[in-house]
Amino acid sequence: MFLPLSKKEAEDRGWGELDVVLVTGDAYVDHPSYGSAVIGRVLEKAGFRVGIIAQPDWRRVDPFREFGRPRLFFGVSAGNLDSMVANYTAHKKPRKRDEYSPGGRPGLRPDRAVIVYSNRIREAYGDVPLVLGGLEASLRRIAHYDWWGETVRRSILLDARADILVYGMGERQVVEIARRISQSRGLSGIRGTAVVAAEPPGETVEIPSFEEVRDDAHRFNLAFRLVHENGTTHKGKAIAQKHANRWVVVYPPPEPLQVQELDGLFELPYERRPHPVYEAEGGIPGFETVRFSLVSNRGCCGDCSFCALSLHQGVVVQSRSIESIVREARLISQRPDFKGTITDVGGPTANLYGSRCSKEDGPCKKPSCLAPTRCRSLETGYEKTLRLYRALRSLPGVKHVFVESGLRYDLLVDGEARDFLYELCLHHISGQMKVAPEHTSDFVTRLMNKPPLSVYERFEGAFNEINQRLPKKRYLVRYLISAHPGATLDDALRMALYFKKRHVHPEQVQDFIPLPLTRSGCMYHTGRDPLTGARVYVARSFRERKMQRALLQWWIPQNKNLVREALRILERRELWHELKG
Repeated sequence: MFLPLSKKEAEDRGWGELDVVLVTGDAYVDHPSYGSAVIGRVLEKAGFRVGIIAQPDWRRVDPFREFGRPRLFFGVSAGNLDSMVANYTAHKKPRKRDEYSPGGRPGLRPDRAVIVYSNRIREAYGDVPLVLGGLEASLRRIAHYDWWGETVRRSILLDARADILVYGMGERQVVEIARRISQSRGLSGIRGTAVVAAEPPGETVEIPSFEEVRDDAHRFNLAFRLVHENGTTHKGKAIAQKHANRWVVVYPPPEPLQVQELDGLFELPYERRPHPVYEAEGGIPGFETVRFSLVSNRGCCGDCSFCALSLHQGVVVQSRSIESIVREARLISQRPDFKGTITDVGGPTANLYGSRCSKEDGPCKKPSCLAPTRCRSLETGYEKTLRLYRALRSLPGVKHVFVESGLRYDLLVDGEARDFLYELCLHHISGQMKVAPEHTSDFVTRLMNKPPLSVYERFEGAFNEINQRLPKKRYLVRYLISAHPGATLDDALRMALYFKKRHVHPEQVQDFIPLPLTRSGCMYHTGRDPLTGARVYVARSFRERKMQRALLQWWIPQNKNLVREALRILERRELWHELKG
């Protein structure tokens, strides 16, 4: 049974009043890949009555009154994506499609959805407790640079006028919040949350104030360093940031989930499909990518500079048990629409499943186990992963088990990984393996906190050697980023020539977007690396950003004029015929 999406559905359950109402910018898909579904099911298991208001018309207050005033609180999320990323391209143009909306229709979630939804709820119910969550809120828990408005904004807690913000994966936090509110207890001190206080509590790290980071780039970078040091692992300290005469207090991240806790989240009674109300609208496109997929792990110990994962899911990799994943796969295989293919087994990084820190006291405060080189204490989980894959392949009705999630190629170059890589390619790559070298400039990859080009080349050599032993050839799909801080027009040209020489036409090129609370976002805003203080070149004009991407995709006809303009600026016109040929 779905969680109620309307007052009638709540009444059909015999509920005259709800304890919690979740408001989300996504359509309601009752699947463990959708945050509101997970939070709703977790609260339901804890004994609370939960309803969902999905993609309400924010232009009116009435949709927010669908269930009446909840007994405990409203929970507000923009959805699985930041609303600004969902609504706009890297060139700040409105997107023509929203994968999390019925039929892919755009325009069903507002810009800055968390703030808009929260203010509508305040309009409807005044002082009702308001809890923020999801990626959009998580990355805006302190003062942050907002690329879309080209300004430094204060903590979203203040603009949304909320009581508490849950950052990261909030299953533990939201149940604790519900219990405290039901017992009329205060909300301070909960790990993985942020609150507004008149004074900072003891034992906190004070970071530069909103006013300071707004006006001073050096203070902005200092604030980031302190958050980065304390906000990625449970061993960090609480931080406090002053905003005028109030303080935003961010408590340390929660302890990593135990295996049985993580297993339990994925084995809650999800319907594993979109709510039937969307059937007439063409379904939810984003659901198709996860319909027959399995999440094996969460968290990432790579800490890539442009990625928000380390400050959202955390750097500690948490893996489900083989038994739990197999049970979920068995459920999927029994669905009438299942045709025999599990489309993905993975997470933020598929080949970090089962990895762990070998130190007795667990992971340290270092945010990355992989950069600049792999930590000697990081143990890969390849033996366990292969046992998982073999168990999935042996299930009745399962013909194929594929890995579509990205893979850390730098963990596939050592001798211990060769057997794993061979079996992965033989059985679990449908034809294309996704890896992310991101750039060919070692200076740029260092700023990205990614391995140098030589490591990628070692991996490519291992992959090609294994390909010779396979009955059917596999191909690499390389993910690249254009116009990342530090990357110049000349760097883009060098990367184009690098791939041209190897007869590779890069198709997966992502234009850099400065996300809040990321190291790369700091570089873009301040022109300096926040961890070293070194100056960093930043391509700020859309024209140069377009030229960098065009160089990386020189063969596309519509890029011709941009490529020629870039070559003219670089005084390398003679290369036109080399790229064209």
